[in-house]
Amino acid sequence: MRRSVITATGSYLPKRILTNDELSQMVDTTDEWIVARSGIKQRHIAADGELTSDLATHAAKAALEMAGLKADDIDLIVLATATPDETFPATATVVQKNLGMTGGFAFDIQAVCTGFLYALATADNFVKSGQANRALVIGAETFSRILDWEDRTTCVLFADGAGAIVLEAEDGAGTSDDRGILTSHLHSDGDKHDLLYVDGGPSSTQTTGYLRMEGREVFRHAVNNLASVVHEALDATGLTTDDIDWLVPHQANKRIIDGTGRKLKLDPEKVVLTVDKHGNTSAASVPLALDEAVRDGRVKRGDLLLLEAMGGGFTWGSALVRW
Repeated sequence: MRRSVITATGSYLPKRILTNDELSQMVDTTDEWIVARSGIKQRHIAADGELTSDLATHAAKAALEMAGLKADDIDLIVLATATPDETFPATATVVQKNLGMTGGFAFDIQAVCTGFLYALATADNFVKSGQANRALVIGAETFSRILDWEDRTTCVLFADGAGAIVLEAEDGAGTSDDRGILTSHLHSDGDKHDLLYVDGGPSSTQTTGYLRMEGREVFRHAVNNLASVVHEALDATGLTTDDIDWLVPHQANKRIIDGTGRKLKLDPEKVVLTVDKHGNTSAASVPLALDEAVRDGRVKRGDLLLLEAMGGGFTWGSALVRW
């Protein structure tokens, strides 16, 4: 069975770090308030003129370097972002140009915080079908550009960053012991639009708009949806939570991550946590967390990883990956 295997990871965070104490000088909040409700202590903010494509390019180059590949070894770029450089063309094509990739094809996917899971599943299907042999899957965001910096319920949560992986085709036996993406599951529910959205766009207001969120409702749906989609992945493969070596969740809120872990009865030591340092980087959060766990040696060959995320739309999804 043809599998798509993650052979490398990469990430990039803007140099500017915005702490909770600095935020408390901008809006009515405190470090204690932010940490208690989200677990976030700091976040990275893109510099003036630093674009989503710039962040994505840095992360992609780091992943290519780890893989020992050149840009022209890649057949496909799928970039997940809700904050593209422009309305069109796709930011993925800008990354393609920045990397010096002269062949293949590139496009964007927009599923907000679940974007990387959507991009991963899409690229996986291109690889499994034989339409691509190697793919770059990237999550990149400059969410600081769509935040209302006077709204303390949202501006303290979101941030900027990028993460990337290289997928390569490899033959497997068709069992859960194979390396690569074993299964992926995606969902959406457009009825929940008003709980998490941006109040602008080219067709509606001709402006970018600002992020708006009903935090309590999002929290309630997130824990239930994420636990459900994790069980969906395990049921599809005949595996159990005991088989999971690492849960790599969307880094939205430590309370959501803890609540999901408790529902799954998963050892907290098996959960990769970066939200305290990165904040919620939307589509970038899962690959950022994955890259950190790979580079610090936690993730080892043969480990079973469960990736999951939920975002506006609502969208949510999971992927079960053998390292």
